[in-house]
Amino acid sequence: MNATTPAAVRVTEIAFTGYPVTNMARARVFYENVLGLKPGATFGEGDKQWVEYDIGAGTLAITNMAAEWQPAAQGPSIALEVEDFDAAIEALRQAGVTFTVPPTASPVCRLAVCLDPDGNSLAVHKRNPH
Repeated sequence: MNATTPAAVRVTEIAFTGYPVTNMARARVFYENVLGLKPGATFGEGDKQWVEYDIGAGTLAITNMAAEWQPAAQGPSIALEVEDFDAAIEALRQAGVTFTVPPTASPVCRLAVCLDPDGNSLAVHKRNPH
């Protein structure tokens, strides 16, 4: 495909970001109690579940329904925009969350990267005022 070829796929929005987890109960404690997210759509049978958390116009989903989809700190990472960066970092530290990138400032934002209980990477993010 070259620069003059029109795109055949026209993406209009991100439907959801999905994270694989191995222990749904433990994952839900982290996402709901530590991060304070509220579950929306939830489905599945028995021990296998899919749980969605609506965040603004986007959705973060956690699931243990696909055995071939395994957690990984080296994989993609979602950046969660927070209201108060310092308070969020302190709450995560109090919860014993592991940071792989300590709180860092850039010209456009403040950012830290931590791991969920399965080792998936999540960024805590705060845009700088314009």
